[in-house]
Amino acid sequence: MLATVAEAEPLVEHWRRRFDASAAAGIPAHVTVLFPFLDVDLISAAVIGDLTTLIAGHDSFAVRFDECGRFPDVLYLAPTPDQPLRALTESIATRWPEAPPYGGQFAEVIPHLTVAHGQPSRIFDEVEAELADRLPVTATISSVSLFVSDGQCWRPHANFPMLGASSNTPPRQPGSVSIHNS
Repeated sequence: MLATVAEAEPLVEHWRRRFDASAAAGIPAHVTVLFPFLDVDLISAAVIGDLTTLIAGHDSFAVRFDECGRFPDVLYLAPTPDQPLRALTESIATRWPEAPPYGGQFAEVIPHLTVAHGQPSRIFDEVEAELADRLPVTATISSVSLFVSDGQCWRPHANFPMLGASSNTPPRQPGSVSIHNS
């Protein structure tokens, strides 16, 4: 489950193609909402319906990427605010406790947009220096996308619009959720 950030793509695409294997596998610039999710064989119409309702209850929001951050093996752009992303993760993980964020590896999940992964510090320093002059990037997060893998490539499977807490009953008309079958 990803919040794609098309607005960041011109800034990070070059670096992600070089230093983030997920880009080559078909994943666009994004902030992870929940990974791993359910196996594709478990994604039924009921799961899609529950995701539609759950995500529709969240408001879209503006986010700004002002600076880079680092984990031991990741250089990333830090989103501000990050609370709406944390709320999305928490709501989906609460509904599907069998799919904890990052397999339960981390006590705290920190929203981030990965730019480079698994590189030496000098590469992170170089990329960060290049990015610093081109920040900030602003974006609007208005949906969450479910990507699925065939073992080599990732592809979008469904997109769930964020309609806002004021929408008591999300629309169920055709087209309210895009499901991609390949």
